[in-house]
Amino acid sequence: MNAAPEHDLEAPDQGLRSLPLIGLPLTRYDALAKVTGRAQYAADFPVLNPVHAWLILSSLPRGRIAAIDVTGALAVPGVIDVVTHENAPVLSAPVSKAAGSCTSYQPLTGPEIMFDGQIIGVVLAETPEVAREAAALVVTQYAARPAATSLDAPGAATQRWSAVSPGFRDPIVGDAHSAFAQSTVVVDETYRTPGQVHNAMEPFPTTVQWEGDNLVVHEPSQYVLGLQKGVARQLGLAPERVRVISPYVGGAFGSKLSLTPRTALLAALSRKLRRPVKLVATRAQGFTLSTFRADSRHHVQLGASADGKLTAYLHESWELCSRVDVTASGATKQTADMYAVPAIATRVNIVQADRITPGFMRGPGEMPYMFALETAMDELAYRLKLDPIELRLRNEPTHSPVDGSRFTSRSLAKCFEEGARRFGWSHRNIAPYATCDGDWVIGHGCAAAIFPCFNYGGNATVTLTRGGRVRVEVAASEIGTGSCTALGQVAAELLGVPMEDVEVHVGDSLLPPTAPAGGSMQTASTAPAIRMACERIIARFGGVMPSSAELESVFDRLGTSSVQETAQYKAFDGKGADGRATLSTREASERVAVYSFGAQFVEVRIHRLTHEIRVPRLVGAFACGRILNERTTLAQLRGGMVWGLSSALLEALEMDPRLGRAINTNMAEYVVPVNADVQDVEAILIPEDDREVNPLGIKGVGEIGIVGVAAAISNAIFNASGTRVRDLPITLDKLQRPVAGE
Repeated sequence: MNAAPEHDLEAPDQGLRSLPLIGLPLTRYDALAKVTGRAQYAADFPVLNPVHAWLILSSLPRGRIAAIDVTGALAVPGVIDVVTHENAPVLSAPVSKAAGSCTSYQPLTGPEIMFDGQIIGVVLAETPEVAREAAALVVTQYAARPAATSLDAPGAATQRWSAVSPGFRDPIVGDAHSAFAQSTVVVDETYRTPGQVHNAMEPFPTTVQWEGDNLVVHEPSQYVLGLQKGVARQLGLAPERVRVISPYVGGAFGSKLSLTPRTALLAALSRKLRRPVKLVATRAQGFTLSTFRADSRHHVQLGASADGKLTAYLHESWELCSRVDVTASGATKQTADMYAVPAIATRVNIVQADRITPGFMRGPGEMPYMFALETAMDELAYRLKLDPIELRLRNEPTHSPVDGSRFTSRSLAKCFEEGARRFGWSHRNIAPYATCDGDWVIGHGCAAAIFPCFNYGGNATVTLTRGGRVRVEVAASEIGTGSCTALGQVAAELLGVPMEDVEVHVGDSLLPPTAPAGGSMQTASTAPAIRMACERIIARFGGVMPSSAELESVFDRLGTSSVQETAQYKAFDGKGADGRATLSTREASERVAVYSFGAQFVEVRIHRLTHEIRVPRLVGAFACGRILNERTTLAQLRGGMVWGLSSALLEALEMDPRLGRAINTNMAEYVVPVNADVQDVEAILIPEDDREVNPLGIKGVGEIGIVGVAAAISNAIFNASGTRVRDLPITLDKLQRPVAGE
């Protein structure tokens, strides 16, 4: 359960019953617990007499284990066992993506090696130090096979995503190829993004403990109910016999959204040993224990008339995948909705190679696909001699160009207007390498952002006591976004109590089920359920919430010390994963497109001699529906923008083409931004009232902040240097054209 709420003494007086709380920038509910170390994360939960596990991972991407010698490891004092494919427990059901796993590969079921970093053994010992020492003494002999570990490697297999995924259709409108051939001005370019790894502050710990025939799992999870059901299935248990506890998650970004193969394996070993088992994986091991953002390539063709009206949009993509799964982000559904184009042709391909299965990572498909589209739009604007914002505004659609769905709200133009004003866009020089400050060349760039609004509904229980205390219970996940604070504000305002009198309990599979903390959907799915539960409590009082002074007498009349209500909020019927929903009325059903939008602005400086790139300013304007907490929302948006900077300039999973292995599986060489890289980051909230998306008008903000930033930086670099870089990350060696003054 979460710690008691802590509040900033400088925050507004939260005890005033008349003061609205929804939207206020209140301090995080759990702020003091986190900064003082009282918050318990998965690895912090103590268990009696645990066995410590250490993973042994493969050191080649493809082949088979010819022999594995554990003699030396077993001889280390304190070692209990070394588990390999030769003596591993057999699970009741395999891990499966269809059952909520991040992959369909189950470790220790045979000698085959499918990817580098695959689990090939588990050392069990009395202490983690002994387990680690023993793991280093395990000797493995391999029979290697040729491996393909990149999009263009010989032996990689390409398939059309729509051919292997029945639920996906490539957006196609009209005859885009003919329209492109007849266009006055065109862009025909290829853009690339590298593999990226989440690298959250908290890696991947797991503690499993049996209480009789029931299992308790302590593991960081963005979806405790999904983890519960997945583990139960693998162990042949009813879900109610598995309890997952995860009150705090130290960052996830998608890596802890799905079940990974380690959990049920450790639970089976714990059951065999009749002792708890505890694993704290290393940072390097985390690079292959979960998922990653797949390498991608995008061939984008844009056609336009001389007046800047788009005539054709063609987008073919290739996304890296594993041999054991078929999966793709396929965000052409979002990019095809961006602009009013009469002819569209898209195709998403997967390239199966000897790598781990990719999966969700903040802005999973929107980040790479919008990098390609928004960079191409900037190239088109330059060739048309048109301001990039003006080009976008001339192509603003009133309905989806793909299927005619009505946008429930679309504030992209407002985002560009306010973002440009705050950024000072009107002072931008359209000519490349035209603005200098000493030895630094200055450039400005912009790009649009989009993210679909997922809303799957949820349940919540709210309890009000005679003393005016409120308890909110929901199986949500606090992944560092401040969701507990926002959800607590909803209950506090509706029941008219101070925020400090609200307790929010999350991260436990015993609590009422709700949507996962992924896809920016949890708050939008859960807050309406809390609202419904609060309204039912008020209905118990005749429809009017009593004042604090009246509460005790009202409870006396009711003959109880507390009132509790549980509510279920059902989202739109037919809600899909492409920003679509169905609004049903008595008269008819209407398909609508539901999105958040944003506009990103960037200033870059490039040193004319060293080509060093600096980003002194990031400005983003976002329209994301109703905001529950301004402070946590702005923090999420700014964090996403910083990650966008990281994607543009720093992050890449570096693969050795000879060995087929990642060579930067550490925080020293997998580069992420530090304070010196991030200077002025401003996020702007554009007011938006969209009650069609849900009764509270909430859209979600967790992921849109990253979308478009890489394109805006790329566009700014072109504006500064005249060099167009279409391959992320943009490093010094890619600025081949001399910048101003050379």
